Amino acid sequence: MCPLRRCDEFLQYSRPAVLYPNFLGTLFKRAQLYYVTKMPQISPMLAVNDGNAAIEFYKNAFGATVLWCLGGAGDVVAGLSVQGAQFFLATEAPAYGTRSPAGAGFTTVRIELFVDDPVAVHRQDLAAGAIGKDPVREHTHTTAGPSPIKSMLQGAVLDPFGHIWLIGKILE
Repeated sequence: MCPLRRCDEFLQYSRPAVLYPNFLGTLFKRAQLYYVTKMPQISPMLAVNDGNAAIEFYKNAFGATVLWCLGGAGDVVAGLSVQGAQFFLATEAPAYGTRSPAGAGFTTVRIELFVDDPVAVHRQDLAAGAIGKDPVREHTHTTAGPSPIKSMLQGAVLDPFGHIWLIGKILE
């Protein structure tokens, strides 16, 4: 039984974010499982030029855990998790239409990772080999919609595989 009286009502007002670790907290693991299995989910599949090196980088930079891995010596496809937030990576495959940012020369996606301490994670990313693009600082916004974000901490890093990660925390 879900620990919440009405999971549907609670989840209707929560911010659905695959890359928002522990967004329901440890007390609501059942609700989180309900959410993941009952609601649509978007998880990025990052194309990288070296799958094994990318796995090691994400483990060191974000504390990622490997959920599963196919291949090993060359072509790799893997599922990873950062505190419950899932994402995937695969060695680039130009024959199938996927290139890493390094292979294409640019990236078209920025990845948001929301954490409790963005300054510490940003520092950890830099120590693991990411390039700092923007230090963590407070940003204020005037937004509209049912779940407006008024204030957040956010910084940016470029990982060794060409992906831009925005590390942040919603304040208000």
